[in-house]
Amino acid sequence: MHMGEVKEKTGFFKKLVNGLSKTRKNIVNGFDNIFSGFSSIDDDFYEEIEEILIMGDIGIKTTTEIIENLKGKVKELKIKDPMECKQLLVDSITEQMDLGENAYDFEKQKSVVLVIGVNGVGKTTSVGKLAGQLKSDGKKVILAAADTFRAAAIDQLTEWSNRAEVDIIAQKEGSDPAAVIFDACQAAKARNADVLLCDTAGRLHNKKNLMEELKKIDRIIEKEYPGAYRENLVVLDGTTGQNALAQARQFMEATNITGIILTKLDGTAKGGIAIAIQSELGIPVKYIGVGEQIDDLQKFNSKEFVDALFTVE
Repeated sequence: MHMGEVKEKTGFFKKLVNGLSKTRKNIVNGFDNIFSGFSSIDDDFYEEIEEILIMGDIGIKTTTEIIENLKGKVKELKIKDPMECKQLLVDSITEQMDLGENAYDFEKQKSVVLVIGVNGVGKTTSVGKLAGQLKSDGKKVILAAADTFRAAAIDQLTEWSNRAEVDIIAQKEGSDPAAVIFDACQAAKARNADVLLCDTAGRLHNKKNLMEELKKIDRIIEKEYPGAYRENLVVLDGTTGQNALAQARQFMEATNITGIILTKLDGTAKGGIAIAIQSELGIPVKYIGVGEQIDDLQKFNSKEFVDALFTVE
């Protein structure tokens, strides 16, 4: 890690800490009251912790697992003092988030990355930021503007392609997204691109249509670019909490989702959703976004996230 990278990392961590402040206020303040307010560890103590976790949008299933894990540790270590539970709780939450090695294998080989998500979650912006980062890592990137139904999406992506100085494959608004993907696959092969990064259509009002569209795109990539490594990332808006989970589930029905990009974590009281996604869907959060700048989208680090969630200022 060279100096610039360290600076960027600490800057991002600081943003993450700031961004999670609302969630942290709810969770940490609540915990402090419990840990100092209870003199013994009983059912009420666990119930209070449970309530705070659920309020932070960690979700019922995940919360139950965290509490069970905590109870097990308390018993095993024969802990009597509630104050001693705090670190155990933090460890338990970290364990829930860890899905083993968070894979970024697509960076190491010729790959097609589909970025999926409903309108308004920061999808096109995430594609643009990702393109810029991959380009600065020395990768040859081609963008595909396959979100052809949203007027601004093509212009927006073209703007990002200029900024990142990467090629873009686009057709006019309203054209068939699958046709754009077809062209983009040919271009990626012909120009020997490392990563073909596709911005896909994001309508969910007619779920059937969108899901059929994704399946069609899938078939085209399989047929036209069979050797490529596949990564399907769903962009979710962190501020929507449990709704984001429901959206992810819908997309999982249509295609093989390999990772999540969680945006807008700055200023949400629902930051616990990152923990819920990992735990309840079994899909890793691969990137998180905490702002508008290009480096405000970063690879997800569960330990850093939990540290930011419990950093007492």
